[in-house]
Amino acid sequence: MRNVLIAASLLLASSSAFAACSIEVDGNDAMQFNVKAIEVPSSCKDFTINLTHSGKMAKNVMGHNVVVTKTTDMQGVANDGATAGLNNEYVKPDDARVIAHSKVIGAGEKTSVTFDTSKLAADGKYSFFCSFPGHWALMKGT
Repeated sequence: MRNVLIAASLLLASSSAFAACSIEVDGNDAMQFNVKAIEVPSSCKDFTINLTHSGKMAKNVMGHNVVVTKTTDMQGVANDGATAGLNNEYVKPDDARVIAHSKVIGAGEKTSVTFDTSKLAADGKYSFFCSFPGHWALMKGT
């Protein structure tokens, strides 16, 4: 009987009904995220990215954010964000290509961004990246 209960518990825990609708992402002073891919379960209506900056440098020197776009829009959004400046979180205001973005954080800070998953198509190709000038080339994932 105990084995049946354990098997049932494992089955329930692995079902999409219990899928996490958030992820922890860390950025560091070496311009790296600790994850290269994020999977958004289809059962999630909203998804949250919790960003931590584990480095030692201030946000005006080595700040990090997380921006979500279609992969084809990433470079354009990053380039436009670089000129938007820190006051705009390195994201062009009202940029329709941006699905979600967090604020820019520095050493020891945390932030989160939650977005409606209806903005994502099941067959779409999406990327997340840091739009601090020059960071997106290294700090990115799918």
